[in-house]
Amino acid sequence: MQKLNFPQYTFRFKNSENKIAAFDEIRKKFIILTPEEWVRLHTVQYLISEKKYPKSLINVEKQLKIGKRIKRYDVVVYNSKGDIHIIVECKAPAIKITQDTFDQIARYNMSLDANYLMVTNGLDHHFCQLDYELEKYHFLPSLPEYQL
Repeated sequence: MQKLNFPQYTFRFKNSENKIAAFDEIRKKFIILTPEEWVRLHTVQYLISEKKYPKSLINVEKQLKIGKRIKRYDVVVYNSKGDIHIIVECKAPAIKITQDTFDQIARYNMSLDANYLMVTNGLDHHFCQLDYELEKYHFLPSLPEYQL
């Protein structure tokens, strides 16, 4: 798989029906390795290893209802109170991060009310903090580290 703009992490792999699968620590199962999944695995490791978020507060690929439509978010991180703290949208490295990507995560956040957003294709990472009073978001150099 392609080298990404993350620290180097170690993953467990296996061959599954002539496809490579990687073990997802959050879902506790092997997942067929696609370019987007490669980014998602790295993002989760980044949140755990670099930002010190406990695995128990991280959720991966769950359904979300927006209006009448069912969508799936990539990664959500909860705070210690159980509120959604961070939403992450992962794209494959070949997908450019555009305004459409930010619009997508903003639509998800209308239902989730996160404090922070992260959009990544594994090569480019964008971090925002939401300001609900002023109804805008502020770009940040990184996400905050976990705090109790």
